Amino acid sequence: MILNRKSVELLAPAGTWDALVAGVESGADACYLGGKHFNMRMHEGDFNFDDEMLKKAIAYTHEHGVKLYITLNNLISDEEIPALREYLTYLNEIRPDAILVQDFAVLELIHEMGIKIPVHTSVMMNTHNEHAIEKLKEYGITRVVVGREMTLSELSLFRERTGIEVEYFMHGDMCMSESGQCIHSGVLFGQSGNRGRCLKPCRWAYQLIDEKTGEVLDKDSEGAYKLALKDMCMYRHIPQLIQAGVFSFKIEGRMRPAPFIRRIVSTYRKAIDEYIADPAGWQPDEEGWKSLYENRARDFTTTFAFGATDKKDIGFDGQREPRFFSDAIKEAGFQDEILKQERDIDKSNPDHRTLSVRVGTVAAAKAVIDNGADVVYVGGEAFRPNKPCSLNDYAEVIAYAKGKAKVVINTPRTTMRRECGELEQFFTALKQRPELKADGLMVSNLGSLKLAKRLTNLPIQADLSFNLFNHLAAKFLKENGLVMGTASYELSFEQLREIVESSELPIEVVVHGSYESMICDHNIPGMSLPFFNELNNPEVLDRRYALLDKAGEKHSLRIDQFGRNHIYFAKDLCLYPYLKKFNGLGAYRIEAQDYTPEFAGMVTRIYRSALDNLAAGKEAFHEDDLATLKKGPRELGLGTYRFRQSRNSI
Repeated sequence: MILNRKSVELLAPAGTWDALVAGVESGADACYLGGKHFNMRMHEGDFNFDDEMLKKAIAYTHEHGVKLYITLNNLISDEEIPALREYLTYLNEIRPDAILVQDFAVLELIHEMGIKIPVHTSVMMNTHNEHAIEKLKEYGITRVVVGREMTLSELSLFRERTGIEVEYFMHGDMCMSESGQCIHSGVLFGQSGNRGRCLKPCRWAYQLIDEKTGEVLDKDSEGAYKLALKDMCMYRHIPQLIQAGVFSFKIEGRMRPAPFIRRIVSTYRKAIDEYIADPAGWQPDEEGWKSLYENRARDFTTTFAFGATDKKDIGFDGQREPRFFSDAIKEAGFQDEILKQERDIDKSNPDHRTLSVRVGTVAAAKAVIDNGADVVYVGGEAFRPNKPCSLNDYAEVIAYAKGKAKVVINTPRTTMRRECGELEQFFTALKQRPELKADGLMVSNLGSLKLAKRLTNLPIQADLSFNLFNHLAAKFLKENGLVMGTASYELSFEQLREIVESSELPIEVVVHGSYESMICDHNIPGMSLPFFNELNNPEVLDRRYALLDKAGEKHSLRIDQFGRNHIYFAKDLCLYPYLKKFNGLGAYRIEAQDYTPEFAGMVTRIYRSALDNLAAGKEAFHEDDLATLKKGPRELGLGTYRFRQSRNSI
């Protein structure tokens, strides 16, 4: 590859006009910014650009030979769709060089409305495998911002196999959770990180404890801010970025002031130009490094660029945290004043309401089948010490369920190169072996969907990771051959009702169970505990850990077979007292993956009885059954259903 000035793009953020000017004057090849609506930086009233300023910004950047991209990269609720249509119409008139998107609804509207603007996928779409790219190319996607967890070696192979243009975060604030897979702020505060309003629970102080005994395990750790990832800085690794095939070098910082933007952009501009002019003789300019380092907000890290993170990548002491957006609070119990006032979902019910249950073991699968589950979800992540399902395990469950329940095989939420390779072999086995004839598959991203469509002929449904937030996204899923979608946990009841009443795709809703606030590719216990060494003592992986926040809430921590860490909410979701409001669902789902077989069976029996009573016109709620549900591993709560809405972005 012979480099020239156009071999790479330096992409600068802008939250104000002064910051935009600073980026352009300092040598950015492109700038990105958001309008007053529909973007991932919705906290600050003085930031972002109104419609007239957007038009002016496009004219200004184009006059200076700089491209301008507009972020339209948050989840959209149904009440926002009319405003979204108007906004897209306006953007089509003023013609930015691209828009960045997360929600499938935007892809639907772009197609329907004949929008001619190039489309890039936001990092929030969590694009992390080549099969997802194949699907996105069908919708005219020209560039992807890859997931932050992708190493440069993986990225290089990814780029070579797909030919897609790649944008990569190279400086600025980083999320601890996989992008698009953190719902902590949305469930706890009604302010979703997927809708531009994150209150950053990852920046809270936590203790690492033994979940069973409550023993504090990290008394001698470097500090309490265990999820406080440092800021990305790839200044010293510009050659590796370029040679890996990254085209667009993205600086994060749309809330940063103009002098900050000017300093960072000019520093990177100089370094990139010097490398392009003389790659073999390049060394990082130490004056440039000193400028970045002395003016940093947090300390620096390269996160996953060169492999797994470790404790050096975490700001444990919290001393360089520039701002704390919130404090830990108690999670909501049955604070149901708003939910009680909401009208019921107005959609007809089938004679028999479908109850689905996700389980973590073969024994639990048998227990929920025996207690009336119509569908059992098996497979996907296994939380240690439980083992992943083997082919024989699937065959055993399928044989046991015959004539009693359907078996839908789950797949991992995250499917990078390893998981995709395993899925290809697994899907092939499902098709070839009669004893593995399941009733369907559940997938969590476009890549596993693409693989499932190519390698199986099973009905496919979409799991929670698709972040289904509106009926147009449901339409997108149906057009791509899915038979059911799972509603986002971050929807309020009012917003959920809109989807269920409007969608042609059946919508499954989780009505009970333990659920994850974040999924992380970081080894959280390993970063905090000096004795954590899986090579010397692999039993540390099987211990049950938890994070204890300052409000006294205990968040179970689960480690899956891929080494990913799943952080749970302190309270399990329970909609048992309100089932009569939830009409017309494709399925009522219980998340029992973290339950014992005995308790999973008991919960299934209670919900089976309640749904049957509803169908027969009888009373579905019984105090003694609610008391039984309260005997589970965690307290119970309402999640987002205590809010009128997940706070919108218009």
